Formats: sequence, C-alpha cells, structure tokens
Amino acid sequence: MPAAGQVWDPRAYARNGRFVSELGAPVLDWLAPRAGERVLDLGCGDGALTEQIAAAGCSVVGGDASAEFVATARERGLDARLIDGQALGFSNEFDAVFSNAALHWMKRDPDAVLAGVARALKPGGRFVAEMGAAGNVASIRAAVYDALTRRGIDAVGADPWYFPTADEYRARLEAAGFTVARIESFSRPTPLPGEVAGWLRTFAQAFLQFVPENERAAVVSEVQEVLRPQLGVGGVWIADYVRLRFIANKTINKVSA
Repeated sequence: MPAAGQVWDPRAYARNGRFVSELGAPVLDWLAPRAGERVLDLGCGDGALTEQIAAAGCSVVGGDASAEFVATARERGLDARLIDGQALGFSNEFDAVFSNAALHWMKRDPDAVLAGVARALKPGGRFVAEMGAAGNVASIRAAVYDALTRRGIDAVGADPWYFPTADEYRARLEAAGFTVARIESFSRPTPLPGEVAGWLRTFAQAFLQFVPENERAAVVSEVQEVLRPQLGVGGVWIADYVRLRFIANKTINKVSA
C-alpha cells in the first residue's frame, strides 16, 4: 500500500519531482544491467528508469504501490504491476532487484521488504538501490514538524519516511541474508524545479492530510517562508537531500558434502 495519505499524481510528479529519476543515473550505473537479465524495479514510479533498464535488453517488471504510477508506466509499454513492497510474492525469479527513491517510503516493515527482495532474487542475485538516508530533507522535515506541532498534530505519527544510517541498513541487509558489497551515505543538495511549495504538495501529502483542508495552503506557505532563508537563497530552492546507495548480493547457501 502507498504511505498513508500519499497519493501520487503522475503529472504533478513530472512537474515537481522529475529530478528524482534524472538523478538516478548513477545508481543505474551501479546496477550495470546486462542484456538477457530479468530485473525487478521496486517502486518504479512512472517507469522512467524502468524504461532505461528495458532498453539495455533486460526483461523488466516494474512494481509500485500507486495505481496511478502503474498506469503511467504501462503507457510506456512496460510490464508494470501494482504491488506492496512489504509483501512481495516473487520467488527465485530475478537476477537483480533495483530501487530508486522508494525504499524510504516503505516504513511500516523495512525488514519485510528485504526478506521479500531476498526471496525474489536468484541465489547470488544483486540488490542495487538508492534511498533517503539519515538527515535527508532534515530542514524541510523540521519545518513541517514545527508547523504541525503548533496545530496540535502528532507530526511523528504522520511521518511517512524511514531514513536509516548506512550502518543500520547494512545490519538489516545482512540479517536478511545479503552480503553487502558496497554501501555509502552522501549529501546531495538538490535544486528544485520551482519553489519548495511544489515539493511539499507532491511529497508531503502524508503530513498535510492531518491538516484541515482549508488550512493546508496556509501551512505550505508558512513552511516555505520558514525555509526561504536557508533553502531559497537567490530565488533558487535547494533541498537538503542525503542519500544512501548500496549493492548487496543474495548469499549463496553452501551445501555441505
């Protein structure tokens, strides 16, 4: 299921969030897809990166919890399916699982996500992904928390995101049966295509759903003005992104003679 309260509008996403897939090129390089491989794109969104994996000659399944995104990905001619990343039903099917900017939305049970990915992979298959890391959009998150708290809303309970440290996620991967080949966390200040208000309306709906509808525009405006001196200097808005990127291989169980 999508994060509670988060509804994806593919047109608004293309307008306010296209940078997400555009900045996914380096993690695609880490995937290094090879012709003939079968790949699962977990949290495929509108299929922009799924399409590139398919162009490399792979047989790709795109999976997303948003019916709107799945429909848009299918319009690209992709095999896109409505799936819950925390309840994957695949078994020993894929050479690789790829994910960009999706795992941090799967907050309810991150260990179930990793268990499902491990089941989906063939022995020795690779899991290559990028997600939000500890400290991701910290300034934006803090401003949203403050705005909601002032209105008596439990901002922590509304928060849809899971942003782990590299050490924390390495431990989860290893517990799920992966060998981590590479994992790193890095700051990536990210220019937005417009004001942070557009980002909030696209990515922070899970928070805004707890605000009375007639007050949401005021909250968005309030948060933007709080953030302007820090993130909107010179009229160009820069979001304080921090990312976690990794390659992990499904451990091949050794059978004793």
